Amino acid sequence: MLNRCEETNLVLNWEKCHFMCREGIVLGQKISKSGIEVDRAKVDVIVKLPHPTTVKGVRSFLGHAGFYRRFIQDFLKIPRPMTLLLEKETPFVFSKECIESFNTLKKKLTEASILVVPDWNLPFKLMCDASDYAIGAVLGQRKSKHFQPIHYACKIMTETQIHYTTTEKEMLAIVYAFEKFQPYLVLSKSIVYTDHSALKYLRNKQNAKLRLLRWVLLL
Repeated sequence: MLNRCEETNLVLNWEKCHFMCREGIVLGQKISKSGIEVDRAKVDVIVKLPHPTTVKGVRSFLGHAGFYRRFIQDFLKIPRPMTLLLEKETPFVFSKECIESFNTLKKKLTEASILVVPDWNLPFKLMCDASDYAIGAVLGQRKSKHFQPIHYACKIMTETQIHYTTTEKEMLAIVYAFEKFQPYLVLSKSIVYTDHSALKYLRNKQNAKLRLLRWVLLL
């Protein structure tokens, strides 16, 4: 590693360097032999925050929590009641639903999964799903007979996508997953899991929508 730094003329600040460590905090995340974890010190600060009383407070909390979104499955679905408060001309009422989502998100942060480092000799597994307004995916691998997550991802649909059929939404989730995790999946074997069985027959469906056919060709 030091040779590579010397070859590329990379200058290191020795006061900020740590050598022969089994774990360390890098960019707000704990790196160790087990994998990548949230920085518990930063999470504790977030967990101790009182619920927001202004739109600015909601935006600030979601920004801090969002830093660890890759560790939480369906992250964007949890604070949905709070994100609605950020819309223009929406009266600020931190309702019971907002308080529940606020507390749930803090709880999820304390229970965040340990993300493993990918093994390039194993196939990747993609678990994709769609709801009425969001799509989500989990990238992982099966090691020692157990599924271990590598990265969680979630995205809110656009106004147009919300009006897609169920089949289109489920297919959109798969397309999103492949685009999101492209650096992992290129030239790697991947297996997709979905709870929408109709997707298996798209290539044989003669009257499928052009949008679905384009997505099939893309994949």
